[in-house]
Amino acid sequence: MRNITVKVHPSKANLKKKEQLAWKIAEISSDKAKLNKDAIEMVINRIIDNASVAIASYNRKPVVSARQMALAHPRKNGANVFGLSSKVKVDCEWAAWANGTAVRELDYHDTFLAADYSHPGDNIPAILAVAQQKGCNGLDLIRGIITGYEVQVNLVKGICLHEHKIDHIAHLGPSVAAGLGSLLKLNTETIYQSVQQALHTTISTRQSRKGEISSWKAFAPAHAGKLAVEAVDRCMRGEGAPSPIYEGEDSVIAYVLSGPGKKYTVPLPKVNEPKKAILETYTKEHSAEYQSQALIDLARSLNKKIKNLNNIKKITIETSHHTHYVIGTGANDPQKMDPYASRETLDHSIMYIFAVALEDGAWHHVKSYTPQRARRKSTVQLWRKIATKENKKWTKKYHNRDPKKKCFGGKVIVKMKNGSTISEEINVADAHPAGKRPFGRKEYINKFKVLTDNIISKKESQRFLKCVQNLRKLKPKDLKGLNVEILPKMRKRIKNGKSIF
Repeated sequence: MRNITVKVHPSKANLKKKEQLAWKIAEISSDKAKLNKDAIEMVINRIIDNASVAIASYNRKPVVSARQMALAHPRKNGANVFGLSSKVKVDCEWAAWANGTAVRELDYHDTFLAADYSHPGDNIPAILAVAQQKGCNGLDLIRGIITGYEVQVNLVKGICLHEHKIDHIAHLGPSVAAGLGSLLKLNTETIYQSVQQALHTTISTRQSRKGEISSWKAFAPAHAGKLAVEAVDRCMRGEGAPSPIYEGEDSVIAYVLSGPGKKYTVPLPKVNEPKKAILETYTKEHSAEYQSQALIDLARSLNKKIKNLNNIKKITIETSHHTHYVIGTGANDPQKMDPYASRETLDHSIMYIFAVALEDGAWHHVKSYTPQRARRKSTVQLWRKIATKENKKWTKKYHNRDPKKKCFGGKVIVKMKNGSTISEEINVADAHPAGKRPFGRKEYINKFKVLTDNIISKKESQRFLKCVQNLRKLKPKDLKGLNVEILPKMRKRIKNGKSIF
């Protein structure tokens, strides 16, 4: 690996292309690096994971809306839409939109947290859609996805967006563009322009994850993927982009991020070095914000130890800066304590999540979020006894550069009415690679079966799992097999409202 220093350069400095971050990203995207065997296997795991959550969200309103928009753009040799027959094809950018929304809706796929946040699996829908439309094979797809993960993970390590209230999809646009460059075997110049265009068009604020969180939380990464597809298409036609996109005196670092005096360090592989960043990412066992995963596991454990929850006086969760200020009481969002808040808001409230997991001793991607569950009197009472607090010890653990030492948990202090105290802590979720029950192929397959049960047939389940595990050998015509078709009885008829498409 090498560390790339990125800072603002005045226009008169005429910064050379080869010294720009976008060019260095393009170089590794167009190189001939060997594919790491473990990385290939993880790509298969994550395609399974994405399919799981996409099918489970098939009939949720944002997913339906995105799918209807996609179906208004049919294309004979296009890409597939999750849940529909593989005979149904739409323009790839619209498949990226529909499938990206389906993958993101439940907040239940993979994650990587460092200087910023990310869900690297958001790269897959757009790259897969283009692979299907352009007649790529399984190895092409693997290469594209591995590059997408590599770029996003390393941007997330080096550049913090959220401190400037910029949404994390600003790292997703460039990573999808880079992944598409690898997939399509584009030259360095074309990928360079694509990465710049994709970043320029995917910068938006974090208001989408603040206050009353709306369905845009699911749409945002799908939109970034769609815009990246369009950016690559334009650049393949010979069009250019705002440049230098990171280092320009009127560009991203100068006016969106920390300004001309700031230096960022972005790690990247050397040219032709195998890309393995996907192995640093982790999926979710529970459908909730990743920083709640370990605390859900801790709450399930405490459920067995506290016989009467009514005897609890107060619960304090000592945790990292990120957890406290994003999903904790440090966010100062009254909606995070509101029983009438949206599902999207509730899955970003560790107070709500911990209360439900503590009461139920379990977590469910549907049942734990129903309005009836959120408004249960005992839950609301317990919920309002919970507060978070930043502990620098946990913030330091959160930012540890060693993936084996990085932690996303916290310490929970339960003060009882009789004056006694129960205190427990957890470093990482049980399903984390360093946790009690790390996810492997078996667990990914089980998650797929659980989430798609009664939504797809057993025959379809077996077919998909056999196909995806043979990914390396898939020919172009076989990539449609990575689509999953739901049972006819599960296809709800939804009337089209007024729309443009």
